[in-house]
Parts: sequence; C-alpha cells; structure tokens
Amino acid sequence: MAGVSVPPPVSPASPFDPALAAAGQTYTLATLCGLFVLTVLPFVAALVQGQASEVPRHLAYALGTALLLRSVWRGGVWSWRVTVGLSIVAGLLVFMGGMFAGQVSWQGWVVSAAGLAFIACGLLLVGHPAIRAFLDGRWAARGRA
Repeated sequence: MAGVSVPPPVSPASPFDPALAAAGQTYTLATLCGLFVLTVLPFVAALVQGQASEVPRHLAYALGTALLLRSVWRGGVWSWRVTVGLSIVAGLLVFMGGMFAGQVSWQGWVVSAAGLAFIACGLLLVGHPAIRAFLDGRWAARGRA
C-alpha cells in the first residue's frame, strides 16, 4: 500500500526500540516517583497532624524505599521484581483495608484509591511498552558491564 511504512524488524541482538526506550525514561521516572510519594504520603500526613511518635521508623521505610527504587532505576532485575510484587500486594491490602474503612467513613475511599494507585504503578512497571523498553535497555547495559 502506498503511504504505509513498515517498522524495521527488530534483530535478536537488539530486542528493544531505542526511541521507545528514550521515551520510557520519563514514564519510568514518573512511575517510580509516584511509588515513592504513595509510600511516604502517610508519614507526611501524620507529621502534618502532629503525630511525630514514630519518625525514625518512617524515615527508615522512606530510605529503604528510596534505595529500592534507585536500584530499579539503575537496572536491577531483582529490585524490579521485588518492587512490582510489593506494589501489587501492598495495593491489594491497602485497597481492601480502605474498603472496610469506607463502610464507616469517607476517608476509607481515599485509602482505597491509594491502593489502586499502588496497583497501577506496579502494572505500569510490568506492562507499559515504553517503561519496559527503557528497563530492558538498562538491564542489557547492566548485563554487559
């Protein structure tokens, strides 16, 4: 057909599209930042309300989350697997907890939305083509190093 261009075939040596991987850098960063914000938001909300009793524990969680997400950004396959697993499991638990609390108070629905956001971030890390292309590029570069 005239006017229809066919994308070049992908060779086995290069399983990902470099242009898609370049676009995926922004999406990956946004998803990882979203996961970090979702993780730290309850701590910040508690601080705003004046509940500073467990600051060291929350700071340790924030630091651990930051290190795990940094490892995903740098191309760690196991850290990516752990991140996806934790975001899906935590999202399901937070969602269910929010649904139970939603029967009593409207804040439960906000918690349920946060659970869905966790699940969405985990699914984006697995299924978004640009994110996967970016991470595949990072994994390939890390494997060659």
